[in-house]
Order: sequence, then C-alpha cells, then structure tokens
Amino acid sequence: MNVASQSAVFGRRKEPHTVIIARGDQIRHFTIRPWLAAFCGSALAAIVIGYLLATSYLVLRDGLIGATTARQARMQQAYEDRISALRGQVDRITSRQLLDQQLMETKVSELLERQSQLSLRHGRLGPILERAENEVGTPPVPTAKPDEHADATGSIAQPMAYSVASIAAPLASDDTRPFSLWSTRANPLPSESAADRADKLFVSINNSLKTIESQQLTRIATLADSAYKSADAISQALEAAGLPVDSEFEKSDVGGPLIPLDSSLVFDSKVKELDEALDALDHLKKEARRLPLANPAPGHSVTSPFGVRTDPILGTAALHSGMDFRAPVGMPAKVTAAGVVVKAGWNGGYGRMVEVDHGNGFVTRYGHLSKIDVAVGQKLDAGDIIGKTGNSGRSTGPHLHYEVRHNGEAIDPLRFLTVGKKVERYL
Repeated sequence: MNVASQSAVFGRRKEPHTVIIARGDQIRHFTIRPWLAAFCGSALAAIVIGYLLATSYLVLRDGLIGATTARQARMQQAYEDRISALRGQVDRITSRQLLDQQLMETKVSELLERQSQLSLRHGRLGPILERAENEVGTPPVPTAKPDEHADATGSIAQPMAYSVASIAAPLASDDTRPFSLWSTRANPLPSESAADRADKLFVSINNSLKTIESQQLTRIATLADSAYKSADAISQALEAAGLPVDSEFEKSDVGGPLIPLDSSLVFDSKVKELDEALDALDHLKKEARRLPLANPAPGHSVTSPFGVRTDPILGTAALHSGMDFRAPVGMPAKVTAAGVVVKAGWNGGYGRMVEVDHGNGFVTRYGHLSKIDVAVGQKLDAGDIIGKTGNSGRSTGPHLHYEVRHNGEAIDPLRFLTVGKKVERYL
C-alpha cells in the first residue's frame, strides 16, 4: 500500500522511454534517454531550419543578385555620368585653349604682318627721308614711346617682332592643370584669365604699332608740307623779283569728298605726295641755282648802284649798267651761279673782264680785274673764283664791277641779290 501510495502520489518518476519494434518473431526494443531525445530534436530542428534557410536563399537569391546588380549598375552609371561630365569639362577647356591659341596665332600673324609692313615702309622711308632732310631740313620729330626709338635719320624705327611662344606664354603658364577640375572646386579660376591678359598685351602692341604708323605718316606729311612751303617761298620770291619761274611742279588747289583708305594706301599716297613735293622743291632749287643770286663780294659795300649816275670821269649823266663793290686789289672775285665762261680777257672799258653764261639767256660780267684765273669754255660752280679784283680799264680806283644781263639787256643786280637773301636758307 505504501508503495502503491507512493506511486500514486509521486507518480511522476520518469522512466526511460522504450521503443519496441516487433517484426515477426523478432522483437527489438530501444531505450531512449532524455539527452538523446533532446539531441535528436535539436538536430532535427537544425536540419529543418537549415532547410528552410537554404530554401529561402534559393528563392530570394535571384532577387538579391538582381538588387546587387542594379545597385552596382546605378553606381557604375553614376560614375560614368561623372566621367562624362568631367570629360565634357576637359573637352570644353581644351577647346577653349585651342580656340585661344588659334586666336592668338591669328592675332600674332596680323601683328607680324603689320610689323613686316612697317619694316618695308622703314626701308622705303630711309632714302626718301634722307633726301627730304637734305632738301628741307630736319623738322621736329614726334616723341617716341618707351618701346620705340628713332634712328639716325630721325624716322621712327621698326618695333621688335613678337613670336607666338612669347605672347602665348602667359596663357600657357596658368592653364597647365586642366584635370584639377576633376577632384575639387577648391581652386577657382582667377578673376582675370591668362587669355584676358594676352588680349591686353595684343591691344598694347597694336596701339604701339598704330602709334608708329601714325608718327610715320605725320612725319611724311610734315616733310611734304615743309617741302611745299619751301618751294612756294622760292617761287614767290622769284616771281616778286620778276624772274622767270617754271610752274610745272606747282601744287594745285583741289577738293572733293573724303573717302577713307586703308593704312597701306594712305602710306603710299603720303609717300607719293612727299616725293612730288620734293621733286617740286628740287626743280625750283635747280631753277634758282641757275640764276645769279649770290653776292660776288660778300661783306663789301656797294659804292655805285645800277642806273643813271654822273660819270666819274666825264662828269655827265650816264647809265651805269651794273653795281660797283668796294674791294682792294687782289681780292678774290667769285662767280654768283654755275655756268660756262664765254669771255675771259681784256674788254675795252671793262679792263680785264670775265663773262659767264648761266643759261636761259642770263650772263654775268666781272670787270676791272687785276688777274683772270679762268679760261673760255671752263665750267664753273657757284662760288668758284674767277680772278682777282683790281683797277684795270676805265676805272678811278680798285673795285669790282658786276653786271647781270638777260638776253643782252642789263638788269639791276640788286633784284637778284635781294631774292638771293630771301631764298638763301632754302637753297
């Protein structure tokens, strides 16, 4: 009872589970321990969970792979978009640099062409400016800028040639890192780019060339104006004295609408105008130099002028066909213009006399000489000595008798001497 009671009360005693398997006459039984049951259950649960996980992986694998692939594709697309954007920036920068380089090369070519024109002009101006300064004199030279200088003839010299590399250097020095834009914008472009500085340099050089061209044209115009003024002064002086003037080269008054020309045509026009002015001046100078305008006895006073006077020997009124200059015996007598000796010897009341033909019907006579130093047919230049003054012939004392004749008619030499003083500085 007590045992039964205990079993009833305490009927919780655990007995090992026994598995009996009967197959025909064979009976097998297995005793299942609690820990073994727990192990088997855990193993079975692990297998089930693994199966479920494997099944879930197999089911969800395509979705995960697709999501990963899509994410990678999005990242690659974003990267490629970034690369494309950066390539576009690089292409724009490269295109801008190429365009700037092309523009610079074009501008440099224009500057070199203009400089070549200035060099050619300088070569053309050298001889004509030298001729102009010999004919007209040296007018004021425009003040040159620091990057310019005047040469020995006073003309503005040609500027220094600029190469593409020297002008493009400022641009290249600041744009050597186009790929720096890939990484960050921490280094922004300067407010004034190298291209802007290059443009300023081109403007400065262009203004310098324009200044040189302007100074060349101004100098040519000044010389031409001076040549015309000198020619007009000579012409007016000769006309006022009643002396013949060849007006073939006189400048005529013209007018008409103003039609601007390019610099090369303006330069050619100005050079042509200067050349014509110099031809006119040279022609008038030659005409004036043929006339006996010089003083045969400079520094010596006139003792008897041209015209009617009382004859010093007879005491009656008589025509004095020349001028008498006070001069001691033996003083050199100089011819007053270039010409050819047509008489050299004793000639009645003139005593020892030299007559020089100057062309165009003009002759001069030098009388009362003590000695003759030239021969008939000899060519003389203005200022050459033709003999020594004296007192030969019909004379009351040593002096130089000087005559000017045109087509055989005696003319007052004072007219020629007055014109000679007026035009002396132009000749």
